Amino acid sequence: MDKRKLSETDIISKFILPAVKTAGWDDITQVCQEVKLRDGKVTVRGQLGVRKTVKSADIVLYHRPSMPLAVIEAKANKHEVGKGLQQGLDYARLLDVPFIFASNGDGFIFHDKTKPGTSNAHNLETEIRLEDFPSPQELWAKYCAYKGYTESQLPIINQAYYDDGSGKHPRYYQLQAINKTVEAISSSKDRVLLSSSMKNASREQIRSLVVALSPQKEQHRTFTKVDELMTLCDQLKACLNDAQTTKIHFTDAIVEQAL
Repeated sequence: MDKRKLSETDIISKFILPAVKTAGWDDITQVCQEVKLRDGKVTVRGQLGVRKTVKSADIVLYHRPSMPLAVIEAKANKHEVGKGLQQGLDYARLLDVPFIFASNGDGFIFHDKTKPGTSNAHNLETEIRLEDFPSPQELWAKYCAYKGYTESQLPIINQAYYDDGSGKHPRYYQLQAINKTVEAISSSKDRVLLSSSMKNASREQIRSLVVALSPQKEQHRTFTKVDELMTLCDQLKACLNDAQTTKIHFTDAIVEQAL
């Protein structure tokens, strides 16, 4: 078998996944393939809209469901082993995970953001053999040290999410918000600041966006119509109040005649 002629899918199924499973990762609860992160950008041409390629991570490794730990990005063997590393780094940023692996089936480039005292990105990367892929326990221990988790926090952090049986799963940004909230609760914090803003869009860029407004005459017509509706609402409210008053007087009159 000529490995260089194999497709990316073959590299994943014949080399990467066996190495991951041999390291002790559970194929059902800890390994997920083709994890969709973002819908492709929609490009409008005339009256037609075309969606570009969806952003999906080849493999995401989880400590438990809904707590991602690592991203694995694969490429065909004709590429160098670290070809998919930058792509993996982009996906890891979205998932907020510190471990990134790139592979072409010969081995792995392991990018470890938890390494202490390493400001140079090249010092964060190590080439490892397929058989040396880290176990779930190894990565979890490194992750806990990186996050500074204490033993008292772990029972809360490891608590499984409630599953309503609908089959729906949180998006990557929702996962970040949920996990950060649980992390704050586990450390007895009274509050936590969560941000769902777009990381690649600055406030100045948002302020400079051009927002289409209706023509001025149409705006005046809209305001006039709203004023008319508000006047009708006031009249209706007055009528209801009058009806309520009349009802009370009528009831009082009946009571007096009965007595």
